[in-house]
Amino acid sequence: MKDNQISQLELDLVLKISDFPKLSDNLQNARDKLILKSIFWEKVFLCWIKIILEKKNCSLPKFIFEKKIFSLSLQIINNQEIASMNQKWMKKKGPTDVLSFPIISHNYYSNDLSLIELGDLFISLDMAFEQSLEYKHSIKREMLWLASHGFLHLLGWEHKDDNELNNMLNFQEYLISSLD
Repeated sequence: MKDNQISQLELDLVLKISDFPKLSDNLQNARDKLILKSIFWEKVFLCWIKIILEKKNCSLPKFIFEKKIFSLSLQIINNQEIASMNQKWMKKKGPTDVLSFPIISHNYYSNDLSLIELGDLFISLDMAFEQSLEYKHSIKREMLWLASHGFLHLLGWEHKDDNELNNMLNFQEYLISSLD
């Protein structure tokens, strides 16, 4: 994709945030509070999409590189909600940090539409807080980590073995570092 085409990319993001009664106690500064703003996530995902489209060597379906408008939903939910989804859809008990439900289908997107619906991304804010304390970094950093992982899954990225997982984790670091 040429540079002028990349600069013309658009993102349609639906952001939903569950009610978190004690949320203000956990979000200490303005940078952390950005994780609750749609404009923040729009900029993040658009930046990541541009990076991916510029890197032709990504092992993603070819039709992704031909699209100009990307759509996805991000829901920031609590442990109870994500545990319910984890049980229903993944057949696993208990909460998890991130779930992604890609919509990408090779047959569906072989058409001439410039739009691609990537799917739905769910992040447990409760788990993100716990993990940010465990790994000793900000809640914003943890949310970016989880979002990047789920986002790559929406694009069709898989990690069936340790090598694929390491490649994915390294690429997540690259995506996050590109935001600084």
